Amino acid sequence: MLQDLRNFDPQQPHLLRLNTLIRLRWLAIIGQSLAVVLVAYWFRFPLPVAPCFVLIACSACLNLFLALRFPATHRLNHLSALIILVFDALQLTGLLYATGGLTNPFSLLVAVPVVVSASSLPLRMTVGLGILVVAMATLLAFFHLPLPWVEGTELAIPFLYVAGMWMAIVSSIAFTAIYAWRIANEARQLANALAATELVLQREQHLSALDGLAAAAAHELGTPLATIALVAKEMQRALGDDPKFQEDVALLRSQSERCREILKRLTSMSGESEAHLARLPLTSLIEEVTAPHREFGIAITMEPGERSGPEPVGRRNPGVLYGLGNLVENAVDFARKEVHVGWSWTDQMIRLEVRDDGPGFPPDIIDRIGEPYVSTRQGAEPGGGLGLGLFIAKTLLERSGAALRFQNAPQRGQGALVEIVWSREDFVKPLIDAEKKLI
Repeated sequence: MLQDLRNFDPQQPHLLRLNTLIRLRWLAIIGQSLAVVLVAYWFRFPLPVAPCFVLIACSACLNLFLALRFPATHRLNHLSALIILVFDALQLTGLLYATGGLTNPFSLLVAVPVVVSASSLPLRMTVGLGILVVAMATLLAFFHLPLPWVEGTELAIPFLYVAGMWMAIVSSIAFTAIYAWRIANEARQLANALAATELVLQREQHLSALDGLAAAAAHELGTPLATIALVAKEMQRALGDDPKFQEDVALLRSQSERCREILKRLTSMSGESEAHLARLPLTSLIEEVTAPHREFGIAITMEPGERSGPEPVGRRNPGVLYGLGNLVENAVDFARKEVHVGWSWTDQMIRLEVRDDGPGFPPDIIDRIGEPYVSTRQGAEPGGGLGLGLFIAKTLLERSGAALRFQNAPQRGQGALVEIVWSREDFVKPLIDAEKKLI
C-alpha cells in the first residue's frame, strides 16, 4: 500500500474542458460585437468595422468548428489548449490594433488568456504565453491605428499615459496569473491528496469486508454441501459392506464433514472474533504500529509516561493504524540511531509522542508540515517522498478526533517531534458505539 502511494502521481494536472473555452469565447464574441456596434453606429466614431467583424467572425468560426467537431465533455491536452489561447490573444491583439492599441480602454483584456492558462496549464506554458502577450502589448504601444474618436478630430494621448497602460497590463498579467496559478495549484494538490486518502480508506474497507464475504460464502455453500453429505450417507447405507465402493464412499463422507467444519468456522469467524479483535488497548495499538519497523537497524525505545486511571481501550481503526504507522516509519527513515515513542493518559486526555534523533524539520516549513506535497526534511534524499503519506496520516488521525503538533526537539539537532493528542472520550467512543449496536 505504501508503494502504491509512492507511485501516486500528484502532479498530474486536470485537463481543461473544451466547453469551458467555447463558452468564454462566445461571451467574448458577444462583448466585442456589441462594442463595435455601439462605437460605430451609436457614437458614430470612425471605426474599421469590416476588419473588426472579420476578426470576430474568425473567432466565431473556430468556436463553431470546435463545438461540432468535439463532444461537450472533451478535454483538451495541454498543447491544444495553449494553441487555442494563443489564437485568442492574437485575435484580441488584432482588434486592439484596429481600435487604438493601448490607448483603447479595453486593452487590459489581453491578460485574460494568460489568467485562463495559469488556472489550467503547466507553469512553463503559462510563462511562454505571458511573454508572448507582453511582447504583443509592447508592439501595440508603438504600432496601432488611431483610437476612434469624434470625426474630424484626433484625441492626443501622451506617450507617458501609454507607458502607464503598458505597465498596468504587465502588472495585471503578472499578479493575476501568479495568483490564479497558486490557487489552482493548491486546489489540484489538495484534490489529489484527498483522492489518495480515499484510496487508502477504500482499500482498508475492502480488507475489513473480507470476513463478511467469507461468512456469506459459507452460508451459501452450506445447503449444497449438506445435500452432498446426505447423498453420501445414503450411498454408504445402500452399498453396505461392498468392498469395491466402501472406501470411496467413506472418504467422500469424511471430506464433506471436513468441509462443513471449515464453513462453520468461517461463519462464526466474523461474529465470534470480530468483537474481540475490534477492542484495541492503547499499549497494544502502540506495539502494533511500531513492530513492523524494528528490523531496519534503528532502535525504537518505548517511553511510557503518566498513566492515571484505567488503560484506554479503543476500536480497531485502520485509519489510525495507518496514520500512526506512517509517523513511526517517517521517524525511522530520518533517525540516526533511535526513535523514541512515548505515551501517557489521564482520565481526560491521551497523548502519544514520536521523536527521532535525526536532523529535524527545517524552520522555514515547520508551520506547513502536514500539507500535501510538503516534504523538505533536512537530509532527505533527492527525489524522495512527496509529503503525501504525511498528509494522509494527518488527515486520518484528525478524522479520529486527534490533534497533531509537529515541532523540533527542544535542543537543537536532536530531531523532530510529533505529538498526537486525543480526548479519552473521542478515543473510546467508536468502540462504545460499536458494542451498543451488537446488544
